[in-house]
This record gives sequence, structure tokens and C-alpha cells, in this order.
Amino acid sequence: MKKGAGGRTLLKVLAVMVGAVLSVFLISSAFFRWNFGPGPLLIPRFSLEGFIEDLPGHLPWLIPFLLLSASIIPLRAVQWQTTLSKPVPLRERYHLVAIGAFTHNALPGKLGEFIRCFLLSRTQRIPFLQALGSVAVCKLLEFAALMGLVALSFLGPFGEKMAEFSGPLRVAVGVCVGLVVLVVLLAHYALPLARALGRRNRLPRVRHLLGHVSEGLGTARSFRGMARTLFFSVGPVLAPALAYGLALRGLGISGGLFAGTIVLAAIALGQSLPGVPAGMGIYYFVTSWAARSLGASAEDAAAFAALTHLGTLLSQVSLGAISVRVRGIRIKDLRRGGSLAREAAGHMAHEAVEPVHSPA
Repeated sequence: MKKGAGGRTLLKVLAVMVGAVLSVFLISSAFFRWNFGPGPLLIPRFSLEGFIEDLPGHLPWLIPFLLLSASIIPLRAVQWQTTLSKPVPLRERYHLVAIGAFTHNALPGKLGEFIRCFLLSRTQRIPFLQALGSVAVCKLLEFAALMGLVALSFLGPFGEKMAEFSGPLRVAVGVCVGLVVLVVLLAHYALPLARALGRRNRLPRVRHLLGHVSEGLGTARSFRGMARTLFFSVGPVLAPALAYGLALRGLGISGGLFAGTIVLAAIALGQSLPGVPAGMGIYYFVTSWAARSLGASAEDAAAFAALTHLGTLLSQVSLGAISVRVRGIRIKDLRRGGSLAREAAGHMAHEAVEPVHSPA
């Protein structure tokens, strides 16, 4: 037992070290070129002193970026109701989405979605797995909305440059369609399968899990429900796409307003790589590379990466911190290993064994 625990700890430490090294390498790529031949290992892309002096000049686009980034939280709160099994007050949904955003961006573990679903299950008596399924549908249809906006961007001024992304985008569209089909199939057949297992008194864990999953994916059982959620999923995607577009236009890129969707899709595809513990590094690499590809100078591309990252964190963490304060939650309880995080994990395991019924 102790040897196994020690091995897991060592693997975690190694994963953290690999993630840290990879993040440093990827972040530095926005500011330096790596030279593995003769000469200096790191070659600055621009003067760092000039870069710092020029940062205040980016305030005209950074302020609207902050506002649009902050608007994602109320837009997701509105979207969430379309997949929930019963009405939940907008104020409650807003605070839970904001707390989830705070947990995801400010604390280790990336537990934001689990925490907001767990808090919803505690306050509204909606089973945890149902709440988690409702969020999964929201995320999936946000991805579908993003793919739709990307398809429209091919008609814009960067249609030719979009050809560089055509291969990965075809894969992304295929994955999106496959996930939608899977969710629709689960929504329609999870409950009948659970009942069939119940009649045979087999696999109780799987049976109860399928029952809750069926409830959480209820929206996907009807075309009208999916279409409604897709409509409300456009807002949480369009807001950051406009934010990145305004930032690119602020850098002087002609037609940059239409290129925000391209950058957002590049970020989504880059950070969707499984098993890569370097989310922030990937963000800097992808955003700076995309900005340079669209015509920005190396200095402006680095400022674009750094300030959009800072703006996203500042807007989402500040709003989330207010909601954490309003709800009287201690930050240490939101961390991995904190009481709320442990309860959320235990609640999910419990619901996989014992069905939890929401009130009529």
C-alpha cells in the first residue's frame, strides 16, 4: 500500500515538473526564439525594455477585452438553465458559474465545473451527476457553436489564411459531430439500458450511473431542446471571439475583428490535447503564434498573449471572488483536498452506487 502510494506521489511530482518545464518553454517562445545550433540558446524576438514601455498603449483594447471576458459568466448562467431539469434562480446560477470560474482559474486542480455542480446539488437538490451532465451538454454545444463561427470565418478577410487550419479544423468538426451523436444516443438509451440492467439485477453501479446520466442529458432527447441550448451557447462563444477580435484590431491588423474566432478556435484546439500539463504555456504559444500568423509584429504578438491572459484571469477571478465572498465560502475549501472538493468527489462516487432522487 505504502509503495503504491509512494509511486503515485512520484508520478504526480514528475508530472508537475514536466508541466512546469514545458510551460516555461512554451511561454518563452512568445518572447524568444530557441536556437539549438551554434550561438546563443535564446534569441530575443524584440527589445524587452521597449516591450514594457509600450504596454500602456494597449489599454484602449484591453478595457473592452476585460468587459467582454467578464460577460461570459452571466451568459453561461443564462445558458445553463436550458439544460437543467428544473428552474433555478438566475442569481443562484450566476454565483455558481462565477465560483466555478474562480476555482478553475485561481486554484490548482481545474475543479471549477465539479465545484459548481456540487454546490448546485447541495442548494437545489439536483443530483450531482445530473448537474454534471447538464454542464457537459452546455460545453459540447459551446464547442459546436464555435465550430459554426469558425466555418463562417472562412468567408471573412482571412479566408486564405484559414487554409492553414483546415486539417485540424476538419478533425475538430468530426470530433464535435461524434460527441453530439454520442450524447444524443446516451440521452435516448441510457435510461432504457439502466432499466434493463435493473430487471436482471446486474451492474448496480453502471445502472445508477446511467440513470443519472440520462437525467442530466435530458435536453439532448429533443431536437428543440438541443436547438434552444445551441442558440444560448452562441453568446458565451461570441463574447470572447469579439474580445480577441477587438484586441487584434487594436494591434492594427486589418480585418482583425473577424479573426477573433480563429484565435479562439486555435486556443480551444491547442488546450484540448489530452495529457499535456501545460495549459498556460500552450495559451501563450498558440495566441502569440496566431497573432504573428495574422500579421502582428513579434512584440505585439507577445503583448497580445500576455495581456489577453491577464485580462481573462483578472475578469473571471475578480467576479468569482465576489461570488465566493457573497456565498461565504472559504477559499481553502475550494482547493483540491479542501472540504468542498473532497465532498464533490465523494458525492459523485456515492451517486454512482446509490440513486439520489430530486423532489417532484
